[in-house]
Amino acid sequence: MAVKPGKKGRPSKSQNTSISKEEKLKALKLMITARKTDEKHLTLVKQGKSFFHIGVSGHECIQVAIAQNLEQRDWGWTYYRDMAFSYAKGMTPQDYFMLAFAKKDCPSTGGRQMPGHFGNPALNLPTQSSPTGTQFLSAVGTALAAKKAGVNDVTYVASGEGTTSQGEFYEAVNWATREKLGVIFCIQDNKYAISVKSEDQIMGGTVSDLFAGYDDLLKLHIDGTDYEESVAAAKQAIEYIRAGKGPVLLHADVERLLPHSSSDDHRKYRPLDSLEDAKESRDCIKKLSAKMLADGDITEEELEILSKAVNTELTEAIDWAWEQEDPSAEDSIKENFADPSTRDLPYADESLEITGAPAVLVDGVNHALKEELARNEKILVFGEDIEDNKGGVFTATRGLSTQFGRERVFNSPLAEASIMGVALGLAVRGYKPVVEIQFGDYIWPSFMQWKNEVAAMRFRSNGGFSSAVVCRVAVGGYIHGGLCHSQNIESIFSHVPGIMIAYPSNAADAKGLLKAACRMEDPVLFCEHKGMYRLPFARVNEPDENYLLPFGKGKIVKEGSDATIVTYGMTLKQSVDAVKKIEKETGKSVEIIDLRTIVPWDKELVLESVKKTGRAIVIHEDTMTTSVSGEVVSHIADECFQYLDAPVRRLTAKDSHIPYHPNYENDVLPTEEKVKAAVESLLNF
Repeated sequence: MAVKPGKKGRPSKSQNTSISKEEKLKALKLMITARKTDEKHLTLVKQGKSFFHIGVSGHECIQVAIAQNLEQRDWGWTYYRDMAFSYAKGMTPQDYFMLAFAKKDCPSTGGRQMPGHFGNPALNLPTQSSPTGTQFLSAVGTALAAKKAGVNDVTYVASGEGTTSQGEFYEAVNWATREKLGVIFCIQDNKYAISVKSEDQIMGGTVSDLFAGYDDLLKLHIDGTDYEESVAAAKQAIEYIRAGKGPVLLHADVERLLPHSSSDDHRKYRPLDSLEDAKESRDCIKKLSAKMLADGDITEEELEILSKAVNTELTEAIDWAWEQEDPSAEDSIKENFADPSTRDLPYADESLEITGAPAVLVDGVNHALKEELARNEKILVFGEDIEDNKGGVFTATRGLSTQFGRERVFNSPLAEASIMGVALGLAVRGYKPVVEIQFGDYIWPSFMQWKNEVAAMRFRSNGGFSSAVVCRVAVGGYIHGGLCHSQNIESIFSHVPGIMIAYPSNAADAKGLLKAACRMEDPVLFCEHKGMYRLPFARVNEPDENYLLPFGKGKIVKEGSDATIVTYGMTLKQSVDAVKKIEKETGKSVEIIDLRTIVPWDKELVLESVKKTGRAIVIHEDTMTTSVSGEVVSHIADECFQYLDAPVRRLTAKDSHIPYHPNYENDVLPTEEKVKAAVESLLNF
């Protein structure tokens, strides 16, 4: 009988519809194609024509069984052994060997990733990345997109058993089960995470045992080398998902018949007698071939003809792929960001007076979200505590879930990696996630998702997929928040290619930049200084719903001729207050530039100002070492040296964590007094 949700076991073959001879022949050909692809790719590595190989041999059966029963509309987040799944989903040998040779027109990566990173926009296969387990959360996001769209698509995601040790696997299964999302978590258990045995990965039992209390999670533990059992499980899983019952954890026992990769020698850690036994008794291709021969579905002669035909097809594909065009060096950094034309938005004319009622910064954020939610039904807002029983810890999302409903504005689990990973999965299906991380201090669990998934998706897929996620996050000190409620994070994120970073300092800029971020095709980290949310300094007249500001355009907050201050965030207020006193006391004038965005930053505006004034100081709240100020200063020194009348200075926080007591905090962070002293020293040089 069929396995019930919350239970685990094997599907009953007797209850499944029979598998036609044609279906078995097709499956056998796909499996042989994948196996021989391994063999030929390893030869290419030895010949120096390809640099790396990671194989599927022994995993083919379960992959083909699932893919054959999916539809074109279904999605797949593969892992590095999913060659047979990708073949069954529509990848061609030509596609594969273009990936092996890193050719320019490879539909997976266009030469941007190593072999084994499968993907194709036409097949609903987002190009995978290398870290193990990050794909689980993206798959949950893709399945959530299907639920939001009211369709019963299936999302497949796979890994080996070793990856189930990753925390993001548990987060993904939790979210998918809670929401009853249509995900097949296919765990291909070959008993080795490279050299680490499965008993050293899991504390007793199997992967399924870890989720005993998950009542809506269908758990199947099968022999993934048995084609009939694999098909039965695949059909049961897909039927369960199509009926809207929830996700499936499909634990398939398979064999790894090759070393982990071309860089590995499994003879160092694997008993040779067990490997030889696996090749004889657990080889899924041998098992299916023997069954088909016994049932009269194929003859020995037909099997030989099939094998030779596959061999010829692969040889021709290799020859063809080898002759295809290699990538051009001039395109090496292309696709880190979207085409700049996608940022041609109807930006506001800042020379015009804003006549709206005064608003504080947090209200500028709130109103921007409200207007963009009304404008674009694909925008989804989620994060921890953001619904209206709380409205976010700083009330930035107040009123949104009431107005737009929990289908579009909803609480997430308290798991920052989940927030970003799910957001990416939604984005690749055309949604516009605008998520909130409560504090910059707690964004770090999501950094793997940021660095290797969100920021890299466009680049690694050669523009095939985008990740237009907006992440709002409260940052900054001066609120006596101590070690973990005071951090600035912009410099760390600015080191990651592919992320746009905004850091507004007043309500109008916050609204205009956030509205633009909601319409851009690049991922955006939107920093909101918690100390400025309701600060009178940041309270300005609020612009209307058509007010958008471009990224990369700073603002001259105050004109001057004797020195230039480049700053942003809370240190803008300190600079303005300090300069008022300096000018009153000295009669000199200081120009103040608010960068407003960190990536990109307005280099042209800064350099023009410094050429005019001859003196420059960069001030910010973040620490000094490898910070934004270092980047700005290096460009000033390089391009304005002949215009300078004094060394370029910096004033930042000390290279320290932020302590709690005000005496400590004021010593570590920039203050108005420190700004005044630093600018006076510059003017007197």
